[in-house]
Amino acid sequence: MRRYFGRKLLVYGLTFLVAVTINWMIPRFMPGDPVQSMLARANVSQPAAVEAMRVHYTNLFGLDLPLWRQYVNFWAALFRGDLGTSIWLFPTPVTDVIVRAVPYTLALLVPSILLSWWAGNRFGAFAARRRWLDNTALPIGYVLTATPYMWLAILLAWGLGVVAGVFPVSGGYSFSMRPNWSWEFLGDLALHWFLPFVSLFLVAFGGWAIGMRNMIIYELEADYSTYLSSLGASRRLIRRYAFRNAILPQITGLALQLGVLVAGALVTEIVFSYPGLGHLILKAIQNQDFFLLQGAFLFIVVGVLIANFIIDIVYVLVDPRTRTGMGGETA
Repeated sequence: MRRYFGRKLLVYGLTFLVAVTINWMIPRFMPGDPVQSMLARANVSQPAAVEAMRVHYTNLFGLDLPLWRQYVNFWAALFRGDLGTSIWLFPTPVTDVIVRAVPYTLALLVPSILLSWWAGNRFGAFAARRRWLDNTALPIGYVLTATPYMWLAILLAWGLGVVAGVFPVSGGYSFSMRPNWSWEFLGDLALHWFLPFVSLFLVAFGGWAIGMRNMIIYELEADYSTYLSSLGASRRLIRRYAFRNAILPQITGLALQLGVLVAGALVTEIVFSYPGLGHLILKAIQNQDFFLLQGAFLFIVVGVLIANFIIDIVYVLVDPRTRTGMGGETA
């Protein structure tokens, strides 16, 4: 097992190195000059002052150095925990900006991923045993899983927000309120959270339900199910074994779909102007904020890698065949 996780850590380490390098490169290949954009917002009319400010900020952000030197400085600062200073919100450190946005993104991602995976698998397994439910739920599941996150978010915002007026369609909380721990503020926070959560939940729910339905049907037609049935085992026992075997590919699917789910959450945040990392990335692109863009992508990369590693550990714990293989035995 030590060798297995050692190889996994090596793979994740190399993935982190490549992903962070690409993360550093992408903003620098974007068109435009971030310092010039910053000066345009300052609205300074005197040419001499503009030139002096341009030189000052270029030196301050280290953009006057060769690219290889900027890359080395980036890694040195990263190991110190310094993600730089935001150009858009100067002089606020990037870490402070991200820390304010991360709770909103996690509040969307964690419940939507876990609940959709759990509910979708349960519903798919149940639908596979009911023909009438299978005939109605399967087309709905295909529609949901094929629906773009952004499009469903727009429909929900229009239907339940604009037309029905039940839920707010913008922001993390009402602009008239200040963040606090009162029940009034928490209720308002939940109202703004509900529509982004539902849009993420429904799309993911459809995919998990279809996957589990197909896996259950395959497992119920497998040789061991037929053998158990011939021995007189109850249908409930056979279905229990089928569900336990079918859930393993779904765990693998969760690891593979994690990046897609995160991307969907970021797009959904943009639709609802939800103050998470997705909205932050959009603002960083609009303001050509290299350092904020790097920091937001870095957090996403690290989060996805950690989540995948946790899923790998869970898979080893729930699948005895992997532990048997580690011991050099045949399953």
